[in-house]
Amino acid sequence: MPATPAWPPKSAPRLFLDDELSEGRTFALDGNRAHYLRKVMRVSEGDIVILCDDITGEWAARVGQVDKRRVDVTVAERLRPREEVPDLWLCPALLKKDRFDLVLEKATELGVSAIHPVVTRRCVADKLNPERARTIATEAAEQCARTALPKLADPVRLDALLATWPPDRALFFADEEGGSAAASQFAAHGGPAAILTGPEGGFDDAERDKIRALPQAIPITLGPRILRGETAAQAAVAVWMAAAGDWATDQ
Repeated sequence: MPATPAWPPKSAPRLFLDDELSEGRTFALDGNRAHYLRKVMRVSEGDIVILCDDITGEWAARVGQVDKRRVDVTVAERLRPREEVPDLWLCPALLKKDRFDLVLEKATELGVSAIHPVVTRRCVADKLNPERARTIATEAAEQCARTALPKLADPVRLDALLATWPPDRALFFADEEGGSAAASQFAAHGGPAAILTGPEGGFDDAERDKIRALPQAIPITLGPRILRGETAAQAAVAVWMAAAGDWATDQ
C-alpha cells in the first residue's frame, strides 16, 4: 500500500497573519502574501498552507480560490499552540543597515522574546524602519517554523534605557574590556534577563561606567577575541539559550 502523505505536508508554505486564527475562518490574502503563494510557491486550490498569528499558535489552512491578485485560504485545524518563549530580551546597539538586518533575523531564529534597539554615542545609525524590521523578523520566524514573534521596540538612547530598566531583570553587558564568563553567568541566573551588545566602535568609557553602575548589570565576556556587533549579539544569545534557555528541551 502507498504511504500515507504527511499531514500537513512538510513543504507547505508558512505565513504569519495579523488576525487571530480559528477553525473555519476564511482570509483573502493579497499583496506580497498572494504573490508569494502564487508565484513563488505556486499553490493551487486544495493545497495546504501553514498559518500563525502570534496568539493562538499554528494552523493548517486549505487554499480556495486563486486569482491574479488574491488567494483565499480557510483555516482547517490547529496544529500547535503558540510556543513557550524564554524571557530573554536582546538590546543591541544599532549597526549599519545590512548588519542590523542580520541581528534581527538571527535573534528571531534563536528565540528571543523581545528586541530593544539601543542608540549609543558611537552608533553609525540612529533610526530604524519599524515596518522593514518587522518584515525581517516575520520572515525569519516563518523560515524556522516559530509560532511566536519577538516584540520589537523603538530605538532608545542608552541613557533612557538604563533610566527605565526593570528592577527584576538582569542586564548582561557584553563588555569588550572584560567581565565574567558568559556561560557561567547565564547558567547561574534563572530570572528575566537581557543582553546588551555594542556598536561597531564599542561603548565609550562614560557609557561603560553608567552601565556598570546599574545594579542589575552583570558584565560578561564573550571570549578572547573582539567580536563585531552583529557577531556579539548572535553569539551571546546562542550561549544564553544553550546555558539557561530552551535548547535543553527534548523535541
